[in-house]
Amino acid sequence: MKEDGMLRIVVPASTANLGPGFDSIGLAVSRYLTLEVRLADEWKFVPRSSEVAAIPAGMDNLIYQVAAQVAQTYGCTLPCCFVDVYSNIPFTRGLGSSAAAVVAGIELANELAGLSLSLEQKMRFASCYEGHPDNVGASLYGGLVIGSHRREETDVVHVPDVQLDLVAVIPSYELETEKARSVLPQMMAREDAVEASAVSNVLVAALLTKRWELAGKMMSCDLFHQPYRKELVPQLSLVEKLAMQYGAFGVALSGAGPTILAFAEPGKGMELKEKLAPYFPDCAVEWLTVEQKGSQVYKMSFEK
Repeated sequence: MKEDGMLRIVVPASTANLGPGFDSIGLAVSRYLTLEVRLADEWKFVPRSSEVAAIPAGMDNLIYQVAAQVAQTYGCTLPCCFVDVYSNIPFTRGLGSSAAAVVAGIELANELAGLSLSLEQKMRFASCYEGHPDNVGASLYGGLVIGSHRREETDVVHVPDVQLDLVAVIPSYELETEKARSVLPQMMAREDAVEASAVSNVLVAALLTKRWELAGKMMSCDLFHQPYRKELVPQLSLVEKLAMQYGAFGVALSGAGPTILAFAEPGKGMELKEKLAPYFPDCAVEWLTVEQKGSQVYKMSFEK
């Protein structure tokens, strides 16, 4: 990176699980984390939008910590930078705000240290950092990803050009992933595990073949997490009931919640949003689309 240059890093938000695809399915959506990066004498992160108002300003920032870890892995030292941070991804609402920060940190280290990492290398690091490949995979690749993260390796299937409308019902309260995971059972009986994995398999097949009604049915048949998290997200049952009446083909918690997503065929999302919004005056109700592009890095130079 030149002294008179700037990096702009743009990372899309994401939703994970889509119901039964627990910790393995991710979808990039049209909200974004953006960094504008210049060389400086010390590290400083400056929030430029309300969603990131509370981020740490120095080297305790998650983006820096990820970047530094990537650089250390490859025996590199990062130059200090001044980073403007913009985001319209709601924090701790299940739309991948932390995953976007992890991906941004990887992209930042890759550019500052000139690492020339492949997508697969970025994916492996992000998945190891997060512990699963769903949100980070979607933010890296864009579109739909189906991933398997194991101790030895991470494998991801990227499905580009997935066309869907989504309506997000975003409650005003936060729900930390740790709390959302604490209500899940530690064990499943074999017959329940077989049924749950079969439901997830059919969800993927339905999405790939655009059998939307079947995909929505599988979202509602999830056994891995949604039945247990309903107590933490009281709006979920009402969204399920109303969205299906108003043209959605499926409803699912976004990640661990509390955001709830209603899925509709392309072109039907705005009407669905307008019909749902009056029922949830204490929530933000937003129309989203699938973001086809993953994380992007732009290099700009300025005349002195």
